[in-house]
Amino acid sequence: MNTIIAVPSDLPGGLDASVNAHFGHCILYTLVEIRENQIKDIRLLPNVPHESGRCMNPVNLLASNNVTSFISGGMGSRPLTGFNKIGIDVYLGSNASTVGKAVDDFIHGNLPRFSQEDTCGKGVDHGDGHCGNHP
Repeated sequence: MNTIIAVPSDLPGGLDASVNAHFGHCILYTLVEIRENQIKDIRLLPNVPHESGRCMNPVNLLASNNVTSFISGGMGSRPLTGFNKIGIDVYLGSNASTVGKAVDDFIHGNLPRFSQEDTCGKGVDHGDGHCGNHP
């Protein structure tokens, strides 16, 4: 079975890009297809505009691109609930320096599941200045 992982990325995207600190405010996502614990394909997906209160727009974009797992450094509780409802597994990748490192950690089972306790507004600061705006 194939897994498609999405990682919010800084420009230019790809495995060497930095992981963006907050899922909805990134410019693009790096999508990585994994089969038998090997990277099979990498592509870039531009993000949709993320206006206040429209946190499901990026969630729906990722779902429509067959994403099955998502690695994020930060997000609010509404999008996390949205990911959970549509069946996209979310992992906490805030310690990964690059998209490639985050994907490698995912493949090796080294990423914790993203929980409501990790969401913005729960005292977590991802250093992006947006967490206070996403209850």
